[in-house]
This record gives sequence, C-alpha cells and structure tokens, in this order.
Amino acid sequence: MARRLGGTFFPKLDDKGRLTLPAKFREHFAAGVVVTRVQEGCLAVYDEETFDNLNARFEARATSEADVRAFQRWVNSGSHDDVPDRQGRVSVPVHLREFAGLDRDVVVVGAGDRVEIWEPERWQRQSAALDDVFRT
Repeated sequence: MARRLGGTFFPKLDDKGRLTLPAKFREHFAAGVVVTRVQEGCLAVYDEETFDNLNARFEARATSEADVRAFQRWVNSGSHDDVPDRQGRVSVPVHLREFAGLDRDVVVVGAGDRVEIWEPERWQRQSAALDDVFRT
C-alpha cells in the first residue's frame, strides 16, 4: 500500500530553481519524481509509480472522451522527470515555476498520493477557502 503523504512545509527554492524535499518525503521520492502542473495553479510531485498509475487511468478513458485526452495532454506535456540528488533536491524547470508563480519562497503540502508546491499567497487563499468549506 502506498504511503500517505501529509504535512505542510515552507522551504525555499535555491538559485538554480531546485527544491529541497522535506526530510519526511525524501525516502518516498528517492527513486525519482515527476513534477507537473495541476489545477488551482500549483505543481504536483508524484513518485513515478503513482504518476504511471494516474496515466493508466487516463488511458482507459482517453479513446472515447475528449476532455480526458485534453487533460492527459496538458498534464503530461508540462511534466518533468527528475531523481533527487543526495541532498534531496529536485529541479523545478522555469516553465513550471512560471505556471505556479514560484519565486524563492514556496509552500510544500502533502496531499495524499502526491506533494503539492504552492506560491505562498496562493496557498494562503486556497487554505482559507478550504477552512471555510470544511470547518463546519
């Protein structure tokens, strides 16, 4: 069974656009990651197996559903594969940093089967909206 990824962390991107994965996640992603754009303007970091399983679910529906094909195309065309270095750093390419509005400060959020990377103000708005919905 896959490990559930949770927690909120506040790392910084280095001058080369690399993210140091929080220590809690490093073992999970040691074999490799796929970083891609997702809804709400954030990035998702998947382990390769989970990303492949996600694509397999797309494949099952892609031949008959145009919106599934479009989403599959969008997620995969923006994806970036990497293997964390010994310090647990993964590169976040310019096109993905621009999509998510990332500069130096970021918020890393465990989201079950993936980790999300957010621009801090965007995460603050998203988190507040989620609190409003689920607090009652």
